[in-house]
Amino acid sequence: MSKSVDTLNKSSQATPNDVNAQLLQQQLLQQQLLLQNSQNQDDEIDLAELWHAIWSGKLIIIAISAIFAISSIVYAIKQPNIYKATTLLAPASEQGGAGGLGKMAGQFGGLASLAGINLGGGGTDKTGLALQVLKSRVFLENFISKHQLLVPLMAAKGWDITTNTLIINDEMYNAETKAWVREVQAPKKPEPSMWQAYKAFLAVLSVTTDKENGMITLAIEHYSPEIAIQWLTWLVNDINITMREQDKFEAQSSINYLTNKLNEIQLADMQTIFYQLIEEQTKTIMLAEVSKEYVLKTIDPANAPEEKAKPKRALIVVLGTMLGGILSVLIVLIRYFSKK
Repeated sequence: MSKSVDTLNKSSQATPNDVNAQLLQQQLLQQQLLLQNSQNQDDEIDLAELWHAIWSGKLIIIAISAIFAISSIVYAIKQPNIYKATTLLAPASEQGGAGGLGKMAGQFGGLASLAGINLGGGGTDKTGLALQVLKSRVFLENFISKHQLLVPLMAAKGWDITTNTLIINDEMYNAETKAWVREVQAPKKPEPSMWQAYKAFLAVLSVTTDKENGMITLAIEHYSPEIAIQWLTWLVNDINITMREQDKFEAQSSINYLTNKLNEIQLADMQTIFYQLIEEQTKTIMLAEVSKEYVLKTIDPANAPEEKAKPKRALIVVLGTMLGGILSVLIVLIRYFSKK
C-alpha cells in the first residue's frame, strides 16, 4: 500500500510540471504564429508602400525618363556613321621555287644548315607569318607614313556624303595651314606620334581567319566607305610586296653566299649540290617577281558598303531610356523614405 501511495504522490507532483511545459510550448507556438503574421503584414505593407511611393512620384519618373530618352535620341543622331569595308582573302598556293625548296630541304637540309642556308623544309606558314607582319608595329607605322594616313586616321570626325569629303576636326588639325593644333600636355606634341597612330589603326582594323577553310577576312572601319576600301586595297598590296621582297632578299643572300662558297669547294659532288641549291633559290626569286599576289590572294575584293556598321542608334535610345527610368525610380524612392 505504501508503494502505491508513493507512486500516486509522484504522479500528482509531475502533473503540474507537464501542464506548465505544455502551456509554455503553446505560448511559443502562438508567438511564432503572431510573428509570422506580423512579418507577412509588414511585407504586404512594404510592397504597398513601395507602389504608393512610385505612383506618387510618377510625374518625376515620367519627366526624368523623357529627358533621358530625348537626350539619347539627340546623342544617337549626332553620332557620325561609321562604315565597314571587308575583303575575303585566301592563302596563295606555293608553287615553283617554294615546292622545289621543300624537296631540296628533305634531301640536302642538313648540308644547307651547315652552310648557313635555311631552306624552310616546306613547313613555314607564310600566311600566318604575313598576318602577324600585317599587324606589327613596324609594318603599320611604315604603312601610315607611306600613304599619309595620319590626318584621315587621327583628325577625321565625319564624312560629308554629298561632297564625298572628310569632315576634319578643326580643334585637332587646321586644314588651311596643314598644321596640328590639338591641345596636349608635355611631353606630348600637337602632332600625334606614330605609336598613337599605330594604336588607332589597330582599333579600326580586324583580321579574322576561318579555321575550317583557312579563308581570311580583313575589315576596316572608317567614316568614309571609300577610304576604308582604299586602305584595304593598300594593305593587301603592301603585305604581298613586303613578303615578296623579304623572300627575294633572303634568296639573293643565299645565292651570294653559295656562290662565294663554290670557290672554296673542290669536290665535284659538293659543287653539284651547291648548284642545285642556287637553282632553287633562283626559282624563288623568279616566282616572287612574277607573283603579284605572293602570299594573300583576293577572292572577294572590297566594295563600298551601302549601310553603316555603327552606331546602333535604336539600341542607344532604348538603353538610355531604360537608364533614365531606373534612375528616376531610385530618386523617387529615396526622396519618399527620407521624409519618413
